[in-house]
Amino acid sequence: MGQDNNIPMEEPARQFYFMELAGKLREDKEKKIGRALTYHVTTFGCQMNARDSEKLSGILERIGYTCTEREEDADLVLFNTCTIRDNADQKVYGRLGYLHGKNQNKKERIIALCGCMMQEPSALEKIKKSYPFVNIIFGTHNVYKLAELICIQAESGHMVIDILKDTDLIVEDIPNLRKYPFKSGVNIMFGCNNFCSYCIVPYVRGRERSREPREILREIERLSEDGVKEVMLLGQNVNSYGRGLSEDIDFSGLLREVEKVEGIERIRFMTSHPKDLSDDLINVMKESNKICRHIHLPLQSGSNKILKRMNRSYTREQYLLLAQKLKREIPDIAITTDIIIGFPGETPEDVDDTIDVINKVGYDGAFTFIYSKRSNTPAADMPDQVSEEQNKREFDRVLKRVQEVARERAALRTGRIEKVLVEEINSNDPGLMTGRLSSNLVVHFKGDESLIGQIVDVKLKECKNFYYIGEMIQEGKN
Repeated sequence: MGQDNNIPMEEPARQFYFMELAGKLREDKEKKIGRALTYHVTTFGCQMNARDSEKLSGILERIGYTCTEREEDADLVLFNTCTIRDNADQKVYGRLGYLHGKNQNKKERIIALCGCMMQEPSALEKIKKSYPFVNIIFGTHNVYKLAELICIQAESGHMVIDILKDTDLIVEDIPNLRKYPFKSGVNIMFGCNNFCSYCIVPYVRGRERSREPREILREIERLSEDGVKEVMLLGQNVNSYGRGLSEDIDFSGLLREVEKVEGIERIRFMTSHPKDLSDDLINVMKESNKICRHIHLPLQSGSNKILKRMNRSYTREQYLLLAQKLKREIPDIAITTDIIIGFPGETPEDVDDTIDVINKVGYDGAFTFIYSKRSNTPAADMPDQVSEEQNKREFDRVLKRVQEVARERAALRTGRIEKVLVEEINSNDPGLMTGRLSSNLVVHFKGDESLIGQIVDVKLKECKNFYYIGEMIQEGKN
């Protein structure tokens, strides 16, 4: 393979060459064992990882593998990893151990690991030492190379490791297999420049790199032609989109262009860093008929002391002014957030400040986490690490208040008629459909499978804490 002068050097042509080659390898193996080869992709972590997994699945489908729901039955198992918290790492180690125990009937199974955890040197060394049965390891910057790595591993018969520390290269025009035919994530940028003191993302995903706007718009146009109605623009900090591009465009400008794409009815984005959320962005959201009335605005802490130690670049007062401006300009907006409990040096009084912000903002939902020490981050070496006992006590206190406020917020919509994108048959009751409001809240209502992918009017009849029971409104009725 290494001597083949026909291998293209440019991407993505190079990867399509290897997809074809990997397909021939698959066919040969299938003839040998007398059945189709299967794959299973397990995703840990954020929407960025979920989008990467769609690409990985798309590549495997292009090669000719068939998806199987059971991880242990698959001939190729791929873990797309996250390393934002230690428990994410432990889940991967646990799954590897379990899979190895089930490997006796799958002597030729391929096990591949990719994602953020693979960019962390200590995790990589542990896998090499303790899990030598892993076949392929690659990182966040070269997801597109899966087919090439499969070919290299087949030729060598040894563990293949392909980790790029950083890169400016963006390769997006490769196959992907969307979870939903009617909605899709779209990467607009990669990496992060913020260096929050607790966060490993800038080290594992690299520095910010924005995609060219024409490439993003071309992808969204193709998605629209394929029946997609909702797109979610993805980046670690979408508000800083455009920096470093030759074209003078920022995130607000990109949103205005995305709005013009015919067929796209809903636009979401994630994640917004509070320090970069501009008045122009608020105005674009306010004036738009397509941008969903939901923003995820991570707080992390309501204490100025802790925010400074976190290197978040804003104060509680600035955050509150921003949240108040959003609600004043867009009264029906839903605000969700992230909150970390137990950051080094945090006291119960600091947690009181966080609860005070929760009360003043009135969050519609929150992801609340106990601080997880990540090696090679400044926070890992800070003094005053908080005890497990205090963490649990303060976490329970914050979670209780977040849930109370979210329930109160959800109840305010009871009786309203809202647009709902129907996503799937309810997992607990096949007579119900499940859909999502513009605010990102979920509603269940009577309907059938023919509604999936449609946007319908639903009356929110009963609030069940964090979701609704609704009734679809037929045209001409209310």
